[in-house]
Amino acid sequence: MAYDKAKYDFAGQVAVVTGGASGIGAQVGRQLREAGATVVSWDLADDNAGTAIRVDVTDRAAVDGAAAHTAARWGRIDFLVNSAGFAGATVPLDAYDPGQWTRIVDVNLVGVYNVCRAVVPLMRQAGQGRIVNIASLAGKEGTPNASAYSAAKAGVLALTKSLGKELATTGILVNAIAPAAVRTAILDQMAPAHVQTMISKSPMQRLGEPSEVAEMVAWLCSGSCSFNTGAVFDLSGGRATY
Repeated sequence: MAYDKAKYDFAGQVAVVTGGASGIGAQVGRQLREAGATVVSWDLADDNAGTAIRVDVTDRAAVDGAAAHTAARWGRIDFLVNSAGFAGATVPLDAYDPGQWTRIVDVNLVGVYNVCRAVVPLMRQAGQGRIVNIASLAGKEGTPNASAYSAAKAGVLALTKSLGKELATTGILVNAIAPAAVRTAILDQMAPAHVQTMISKSPMQRLGEPSEVAEMVAWLCSGSCSFNTGAVFDLSGGRATY
């Protein structure tokens, strides 16, 4: 028996998806677009949808410019999905190149701060909004040989909890999704043995799919989500235990 998926109507709403040109971000963009939203991808690459803005989330001035451009052209930002990510190497902490360690934290954590800093005032002025941060189970468990990524994603979880509380009475909801390994090109940055270890930890014995992340994002952006903020939603095939 196949279960029906939820259907949403996001017509007239504008979504910003960072990292929207590939992987989870691209699938999230497709999901929201199919539900009627105008989706603006903020990425280093084009998303081939005609609504992309080329921006590095670690460049605060570029992010501020993208927010201003989006607001001027489309008039609003209803949804923000922070999906831009960089896994980097999987090596022991003392074997990391310090520059790459810092880059991983800058993209995955500081980038989320930069984008939220630019978009939250627009949402606050509108009196509504939905922010969904794509974190990782690594931020809860701490994945060996991925200290920078684990630390950055743990920071995203704490940022989500903090910002959710800050904005709880403004009409803006802030939540995070913590997936286990998802089948995207980012896995190519990791050693095959590292990926297999993550699969082996899953009670379902498989990778997650980008479409499964996108389904949860759509719910978090919808009116069906109304009393959840500062929350972390696991997407781990049964792996998460807390």
